[in-house]
Amino acid sequence: MSKKATFLPLNLSLSPFLLLLLYLLTLSAVVVHGVQEKKILSVHNNIWSLTKSNEPSSSCLSHNLAKGRESSSTTLGMKHRGLCSGKTIDWGKKLRRALTLDNLRVQSLQLRIKSMSSTTTDSISETQLPLTSGVKLETLNYIITVELGGKNMTLIVDTGSDLTWVQCQPCKSCYNQQGPLYDPSVSSSYKTVLCNSSTCQDLVAATSNPDRCGGSNGVEKTSCDYVVSYGDGSYTRGDLGSESIQLGDTKVENFVFGCGRSNKGLFGGASGLMGLGRSSVSLVYQTMKTFNGVFSYCLPSLEDGASGSLSFGDYKNSTSVSYTPLVQNLQLRSFYILNLTGATIGGVELESPSFGRGIIIDSGTVITRLPPSIYKAVKTEFLKQFTGFPSAPGYSILDTCFNLTSYQDVSIPTIKMIFQGNAVLEVDVSGVFYYVNPDASLVCLALASLSYENEVGIIGNYQQKNQRVVYDTKQEKLGIAGENCSI
Repeated sequence: MSKKATFLPLNLSLSPFLLLLLYLLTLSAVVVHGVQEKKILSVHNNIWSLTKSNEPSSSCLSHNLAKGRESSSTTLGMKHRGLCSGKTIDWGKKLRRALTLDNLRVQSLQLRIKSMSSTTTDSISETQLPLTSGVKLETLNYIITVELGGKNMTLIVDTGSDLTWVQCQPCKSCYNQQGPLYDPSVSSSYKTVLCNSSTCQDLVAATSNPDRCGGSNGVEKTSCDYVVSYGDGSYTRGDLGSESIQLGDTKVENFVFGCGRSNKGLFGGASGLMGLGRSSVSLVYQTMKTFNGVFSYCLPSLEDGASGSLSFGDYKNSTSVSYTPLVQNLQLRSFYILNLTGATIGGVELESPSFGRGIIIDSGTVITRLPPSIYKAVKTEFLKQFTGFPSAPGYSILDTCFNLTSYQDVSIPTIKMIFQGNAVLEVDVSGVFYYVNPDASLVCLALASLSYENEVGIIGNYQQKNQRVVYDTKQEKLGIAGENCSI
């Protein structure tokens, strides 16, 4: 009883002090929370300050590392020969040009979306391939090297495309690529896909290519011709063939691909493109029995020149992956669509009527595009938290820009995208700002607004860096986990 009598007066007498203490603790918690929701960016520690690559050619050889992976998987550690070119690189010009090309790609995707919307087991293996930034090949997309008919081919990885293709001999019109063109005449495993085959008809259905089996001038067509246009003036024309393709330690026979005889475009020095879309002609579908329709990638940061990885088959590691359902859309069945339910800037939740709508995740687009209402909320909150830095004029599609030349390290708010099922993509610190000028005199928030609210948003590869993104087409889900992608 005496304990109770002593205890109560003490509480009452100290209550003003306790209230003050609680108030101070609350303020302290807010400060700590703010620190947790920001990251440090080293402004001048990036590849853009480099002008040359002078690595010896021996360092560009491909190696099978297979480090720390299960026996059924393969990891190749290598660098593309473009890293050894020693050419002088104007990064400022390249980065500014990349924005223009990216805008053309997105315009093309939006037109394609509108067009599409208006129309109505064996043992599973795992293979990993090195996934390298394409900046040395004059593209901000990501590249891998595979063996096609025993020859190394460097391909741009694109989840927004279906058909895999390479430049082929004889070539009527080809862009300059690093390394020799694929020559089907010297491969014993190459086969021509006939025009009247079911494979050719699958191409017609998947890519909206016209059926050209009728021929001309009374001569019946035997080869299966294709045309793929990318909207930015880039295209590939040729004929379908089948060939063995080596993905790490896994060899796939009779892989159907495009043999490009007339190709033009902004593919840098790559040999061609790897289509990882969802149609029947994509690599994902063609290897369904081998890899169970599962692939994942971890995109390395552009700034450090590191290699990431592209994996086929169930990805097994210690990282906890959170999953979100893939949205089913029959009109847009070639794309991977997620339900974006929310976003936070520095821990502050944003509001927009466009949350809860579908957004495409795409490895071929660079800068993320958001519906105007979401972008406005992101920009407003970001500017509230990123204060005291000199502003700079916008450039191209980017309108939230700064001059950071006099700063070494800056604290920037975190950016998180939240999807159905509470899967979260926290943008890596290297994916928040885009360097329009390599000297940091023009650094912009690496997000852009769509023109109209009813256009479909796109999550670009710039915001996917240092994330393990798992595509499970059989289970119809996509997984996300933060991961250091450098290998």
